[in-house]
Amino acid sequence: MNVCGVSAQYHDAATALVVDGQLVSAAQEERFSRRKGDPSIPVRAVRRLLDDAGLAPGDLDAVVFYEKPFQKFFRIVASSVANAPFGLTAFRAALHAWFESRLWIRTDLARALEVPRERIAFSDHHLSHAAAVFLTHDVGSAATLVVDGVGEWATTTLGRMRRDDDGLRYEVLETVDFPHSLGLLYSAITAYLGFEVNEGEYKVMGLAAHGEPRFAEEIGALVEAAADDAPRGTGGFRLDLRAFAHDRSVQKGWSRRLETILGPPNPPHRPFAADGSEDARRYADVAASLQRVLEERLLRLARRARELTGESTLCYGGGVALNAVANGVLARSGVFERLLVHPASGDAGGAVGAALAWAATHGEPRAAPLGAPLLGTTPDVRDDAPPDADDLAWERADDQDALCERVAELLADDRVLGWVHGRAEWGPRALGARSILARPDGPDQQARLNRMVKEREDFRPFAPVVLAHRADELFEGFGPGRALERRMLSVVTVRPAWRERLAAATHVDGSARVQVLHEEDAPLLHRLLLAFERRTSLPALLNTSFNHAGEPIVDSVTDAVASARRCRLDALAIPPYVGLRSRADAVPRAGDTTPTDATRC
Repeated sequence: MNVCGVSAQYHDAATALVVDGQLVSAAQEERFSRRKGDPSIPVRAVRRLLDDAGLAPGDLDAVVFYEKPFQKFFRIVASSVANAPFGLTAFRAALHAWFESRLWIRTDLARALEVPRERIAFSDHHLSHAAAVFLTHDVGSAATLVVDGVGEWATTTLGRMRRDDDGLRYEVLETVDFPHSLGLLYSAITAYLGFEVNEGEYKVMGLAAHGEPRFAEEIGALVEAAADDAPRGTGGFRLDLRAFAHDRSVQKGWSRRLETILGPPNPPHRPFAADGSEDARRYADVAASLQRVLEERLLRLARRARELTGESTLCYGGGVALNAVANGVLARSGVFERLLVHPASGDAGGAVGAALAWAATHGEPRAAPLGAPLLGTTPDVRDDAPPDADDLAWERADDQDALCERVAELLADDRVLGWVHGRAEWGPRALGARSILARPDGPDQQARLNRMVKEREDFRPFAPVVLAHRADELFEGFGPGRALERRMLSVVTVRPAWRERLAAATHVDGSARVQVLHEEDAPLLHRLLLAFERRTSLPALLNTSFNHAGEPIVDSVTDAVASARRCRLDALAIPPYVGLRSRADAVPRAGDTTPTDATRC
């Protein structure tokens, strides 16, 4: 049985292919369209995954959309009626979008993907999120917690999932419904701070480390505990909607009441720097306060899930589960013995959950555990000719050992290098398949890379990748089993003795979103780290996603060459080739950087 999962129409459109119950591939449309966050029906991604699997559209038994559009449309209509006459402009805009395309998704999917309409099926939004976690891990039963902006109606779902001889069982125990939403709270303040919604939330998470949570009481008061007699759908909490406007506006998610509490907002797209000014300190404090409140609310939800289910494992999904700082707090809290998170826990991951859940309820065997989330495409490199890039001088390594020694030599010489090898990562984290690598030491390295390579805000941290057998020596605060750290889904603390040697990959508060690398996860990258360690005594590298500001992570060799040029990388490794750029054309060394006007929100 061949099942294709699809998420689309809002942001991060993606597809996943499940064959005989096993997840064989997954990819976001943006990797092929080169449009960051591309929301369109993932035609390119579907065709590529089918081609790689040797399948045609007619071989698909089902195409499963990750949510139920008519239920979502009913929620929009009902919310608009409840808020009338306010929000009329937003309601008209929503009606236009829905009647133009979203209500006809079955027909559009069938036409775009060339499959019969009767093979199009629909999943529940939060079921898709929960299944994406549960069905990609080796667990028989677990509590589930899904927290995001909003699905059809639910914004937060507590439940239980299990797999038995009769198939997949999913029981929803408590929900919080729109407009009460932790995800929309975070998005509203993301926009208040001047960042783009659905794109800038991780910037807020990074900015939080620069501030103090002096507004935590005020923001916490906006997230009230629901009364015992509250209607179903507000059982866990409810927002003080006087401070927000997401239920009646598509342009602005907060009201003047929020500005009265927190002060004037940061204008959107204004260059932002943590420069110590009064406004910058206030914005950082708002971010820190928001992060503190989110962590506290998630802990309450986790305790409630444990109380309701008695389970020792929590499968946690939804867009909020991409908040690595909060994930670390949950993992270390001890509320659950195991905390499991899907590597693409946002809407993109819904494509995986929808496909796996459909297969599981139609008699297919249980999917194998995900392992390293390398589910994308393989680079189209020719073994007999280097990539087409005249601005790089190409060398061909005789074997993998020679390649790793050469790359380690370049990195030890403080070169910044693009690394493209094997199948692409699934999810937004670079795990060594499509990465920019650099030395993790040097006090100016972070500013150098932020300004000259990635062209992004100076306050944003970089992540380290460390050899698994040295991880405890360099870091502390790991969660149980290091399951999250293996996929760069949690934040730990850099031990004081190592902070200077990991200066470029250590955040201002001493934390790091580390990737703990096991040999079986990425054998060639593991070999490279060993070679780098022999040269420098450093068992870690700085690892960031291979993309320039505003573009998706690279997928193909063509993408990598173009992005390396825009990022002014010193070198590009696409095994078995290594391409070197002239020093005069490459990124300046640490200490030689100058500010640019490109560090924009």
